[in-house]
Amino acid sequence: MIDYITGKVTVLTPAYVVVECNGIGYNINISLNTYAALEKAVTCKILIHESIREDAWHLYGFFAEDERELFRQLISVSGVGAGTARMMLSSVRPGDLREAISEGNVGILKAVKGIGLKTAQRIIIDLKDKTGKHSVSGEIIAFSDNTAREESLSALVMLGFARNSAIKVVDNLLKEDRTLQVEEIVRRALKLL
Repeated sequence: MIDYITGKVTVLTPAYVVVECNGIGYNINISLNTYAALEKAVTCKILIHESIREDAWHLYGFFAEDERELFRQLISVSGVGAGTARMMLSSVRPGDLREAISEGNVGILKAVKGIGLKTAQRIIIDLKDKTGKHSVSGEIIAFSDNTAREESLSALVMLGFARNSAIKVVDNLLKEDRTLQVEEIVRRALKLL
């Protein structure tokens, strides 16, 4: 029903964005790729996928059409819901994810939280012929250490991880490399949590 929303970015976190359009604020779930693309945006056009159930109505937003297309392909696989698909797109860049699926690389898929061997194999079997190579757009913009740490922790907590566990993992990652950006911190943390 809703294909896209254009409006002012009023709230932006690594897990969701609030876009104000004609006086209505839409809370839209996003991946880290979309977060990185929207980071400095004042206004945006965000592509939408609606998930309507009996008990909830969720909006999932994407900066690029190829990411939305991959999201829709992922949720078409039995056992992969919208939350898992978003986790996959936050853990692995869309181009790398397409490549892993087309090459049958189970290891990359299993590295995502919530994806076991059977689900990874099912994704590869169902999508191997459907996923093509797409270019990845959007550069990641650097943050200061403290801001990157807080944004990363916020994203991990919103994705359902315990704050104490997230703090330990993020702090260890920043000890190894203090120049890590939010997107990369969260990607690496998702593999360790």
